[in-house]
Amino acid sequence: MKTIIKTVLLASTVFVLTACTSDEQQETTNSISTGNSQDFISEERDPERTLIVYFSMPETGGVDAVAGSSRVVTDEDEVLGNVQQMAYWIEEQTGSDVFQINTVDAYPGDHDELVAQGEAENENNFRPEIADQIENLEDYDTILFGYPIWVYDLPSVVYSFLEDTDFSGKTIIPFNAHGGSEFTGTREAIAELEPNATVEIDNGLTISRNDVPNAQQEVVDWLTDIGY
Repeated sequence: MKTIIKTVLLASTVFVLTACTSDEQQETTNSISTGNSQDFISEERDPERTLIVYFSMPETGGVDAVAGSSRVVTDEDEVLGNVQQMAYWIEEQTGSDVFQINTVDAYPGDHDELVAQGEAENENNFRPEIADQIENLEDYDTILFGYPIWVYDLPSVVYSFLEDTDFSGKTIIPFNAHGGSEFTGTREAIAELEPNATVEIDNGLTISRNDVPNAQQEVVDWLTDIGY
């Protein structure tokens, strides 16, 4: 049985702050040019050399959370973040290890407060302090990297993590949940932050937050397509 790497949860576990974008908003483009991104690749991958890394933040209060569009409630009444749910399905399918990104200072669970803080962090280029780092990164070749879209961008906590973590020589495949902007320019941003890693731009998976609760088969099909 493989050891699952998980950090201590800050509030209830994770979730997606895509509430600040709507499903009617169109994807923006990013002009970052990088030399370390690759188009769609289909090859057999080793789950034991794969690490699932993700950030998510659960909304526990506010209108949007009550409406259910920003979280997943399981049959056991467990509240999960959208990206967290995707990561759980990936773990279930592959058996790969998991690392959850957490901050030293917890994010608020209230929808309005979370949106306001996320917007302020992005606007001010704030970098939250990360609670833990991956200790055995040398054990992995492929990183399945999950995150929400906050204000058409990576959350500031994800910037903190990528700036503090050297994925040189690794392959990074992104997945996310969004409120209408899909990947926007985040794949290119990851490639810029990790210049010595290979970011498989066209192998990523992006799912609307409203579709995540019923997207398990889509996640499984994606994993099959990229070699798991």
